[in-house]
Amino acid sequence: MQTQRVALCLLPGFSLQALAGVHDALTAANELLDDCQYELRLLGGGLVAATGGARVATVSPDLEADAPWAAAFLLGSPSALEEGPVVREWQRLCRRWAAQGAVLAGVDGGASVLASLGLLDGQRACASWALLDTLAHRHPGVAWAQGLWEISLDGRWLTAAGGGAALDLTAAWLVQRHGERLGPELAWALGVRGFRGRDERQRALEPRANHPKLAEALALMEANLGEPLPTEDIARLVGVSRRQLERVFKQHLGVLPLRHYLDLRLQRARRLLQQSSQSILQIGLSCGFSSGPHFSNAYRAHFGHTPRDERRLRGAGAEEIPTHE
Repeated sequence: MQTQRVALCLLPGFSLQALAGVHDALTAANELLDDCQYELRLLGGGLVAATGGARVATVSPDLEADAPWAAAFLLGSPSALEEGPVVREWQRLCRRWAAQGAVLAGVDGGASVLASLGLLDGQRACASWALLDTLAHRHPGVAWAQGLWEISLDGRWLTAAGGGAALDLTAAWLVQRHGERLGPELAWALGVRGFRGRDERQRALEPRANHPKLAEALALMEANLGEPLPTEDIARLVGVSRRQLERVFKQHLGVLPLRHYLDLRLQRARRLLQQSSQSILQIGLSCGFSSGPHFSNAYRAHFGHTPRDERRLRGAGAEEIPTHE
């Protein structure tokens, strides 16, 4: 059996949802494939902080310097656009891995690292909608798309928007490598109805992108629906005061950040209730509600009926299997 080493490279501020998507898809593939196994390594150097403050233990890339990599997934945040020491180190490593023939994948801000090396010139590429204008200005040789993910024609360069799109990208890459039959089996193993296509547009309203701080705040919210960030933390992460953030939300969206965040979480819960067979409690907890009653009360206040009523309205959906964002 062939062993393929895959590096999961964590840049500060990475999305836990994106990490889970890549990790879970590759781990599920290991259970399904007879002729190949993916050996995963978390690289970063010590504890790396995700968006929201959770820290993940990683090893230094230098400890794996001589290892041959089949692929490396760079999971980045908007801060990956700024060329500090951390980004320059990943650029050095990516340049080396590319020369060795490894597949390189940039998720969200990780795509900026690949673009800065010229690897995406002449290619279609994706990143979070909140970053697209900046990336298009800095890297005009790249055809920045508004879809969820892209794989270059030669299969060497992969990019995806943040959050759940990382799962869709990884699944598409695995199907490309191992054949179409793997797709349905992988979806079943992961408990999803299927994977989203590359051209499915990211959920974004055009007015959001007109204000960079608003765009950053919304990107943080959508990447952290399961573990909601306090408004103060969102304001700090985007570099404004809480009062300034609230003023921007009222001006552009007509609501306060806390209310908009709740709306996003409830809309996601509604999709899961309609499309999945996860329990109501599981859905509530996955959308950031602390208990079943908390979820039910918030849902009724927003939609006028309970999650249980929503599930009944779905009809015969009980035969479905869970979906993902």
